[in-house]
Amino acid sequence: MADRKMHLGLFLFPAGHHVAAWRHPDANAAAGVDFAWYRDLARKAEAACFDLIFLADGAGARSEDPEVLSRSAHAYVAQFEPITLLSALAASTDRIGLVCTISSSFNEPFHAARKIASLDHISGGRAGWNLVTSASDSEARNFGLDAHLAHAERYERAGEFADVVHALWNSWDADAFVRDKQAGRFFDPAGRHVLNHQGRFFKVKGPLNVPRPPQGRPVTVQAGASEAGRDLAARTADVVFTAQQTLEEARAFRTDLLTRAGRPIRVLPGLFPVVAPTRAEAEDKFATLQDLIHPDTGLDLITGGWLRDVLAKCDLDAPPPELPPTNGSQSRQELLFDMARREGLTLRKLYLRVAGARGHQQVIGTPQDIADAMQERFESGGADGFNIMPPLMPQGLDDFTALVVPELRRRGLFRDRYEGRTLRDHLALEGA
Repeated sequence: MADRKMHLGLFLFPAGHHVAAWRHPDANAAAGVDFAWYRDLARKAEAACFDLIFLADGAGARSEDPEVLSRSAHAYVAQFEPITLLSALAASTDRIGLVCTISSSFNEPFHAARKIASLDHISGGRAGWNLVTSASDSEARNFGLDAHLAHAERYERAGEFADVVHALWNSWDADAFVRDKQAGRFFDPAGRHVLNHQGRFFKVKGPLNVPRPPQGRPVTVQAGASEAGRDLAARTADVVFTAQQTLEEARAFRTDLLTRAGRPIRVLPGLFPVVAPTRAEAEDKFATLQDLIHPDTGLDLITGGWLRDVLAKCDLDAPPPELPPTNGSQSRQELLFDMARREGLTLRKLYLRVAGARGHQQVIGTPQDIADAMQERFESGGADGFNIMPPLMPQGLDDFTALVVPELRRRGLFRDRYEGRTLRDHLALEGA
């Protein structure tokens, strides 16, 4: 245990992770399309020796209700396409890993393999991708569909998608491109491997027209917690982003995942830290953000848009009703409404409860309070590190790196320098 160090990711949402962060007087409300903003945040995380930065994404706006959309900066209506942004950040940073979300439902595996392999070359081996299935009908309607694929079917598609992407990265041997000017031979034909994949969802001949990535296999991340999501992660992922409210739930999830996989996987739950020198100051910071939440935004937050029409008819100050099955994010629905039942929350109190962390662990307090919570989950087997979700940018990141990171280092829990250059190096994952 003495040699084990936490892994830290910076989960970037432009103005911050609190749903009302963009309304704060100190917020950059246009941060989603401000490259200099992202560049400065990435450099700050790199200076603190974070393993990676992570970008979420949606293949379209999160809702089709203009009234709801008009009140949210979290709905993917004004944010950069993430591969484009990470490619620019690769040239603006030197060591930190670069991970973004790619939907297996609304991309072809050849596209994904080519883009991530290119990013891995551009960054010198720092690329990763978060494999998601997407969840909303509003996204599906941007790709010729009236509704999204059924939950089980889209996870089956995602498994085949990941298999094809990983196989395409093996299209070339590491030394295939000899570039022999004298002999007139650009590559060795023996180092070229044609995939000829034919499956239920995809037919891909290959090979990939990008050389083998520096990491061999760029880091694959998964975030599903349903049965189908856990099976997919166990089979395909190097890293899992997750959300459990209690230590017992976190330990059970990590144990189950590692048992299914039978190999190392880094489990990084989200952590929403509100930190200040005193608990009173931290609570004041959080209360300021809570006061800025509009009810339409809060209700949409706990439904993801899928059940908004059902809950809009309910009393916000009454307990949540029994919910119909969803074709959306099943694990998220279960997580939030189980929390409401467990803690006796009304709908209004539920959205206030998750407005910052959105179902992830939320800790409000001193640097020691934050470090205590992280250490407990890390040393008790509930996590290999954390995906840090600052409430307000850049203050939340500045506070975390200035106050919490030194405390983690004092306890011997976090690195003070990078040992390698690739993202696999940072995460202590074997080469692929």
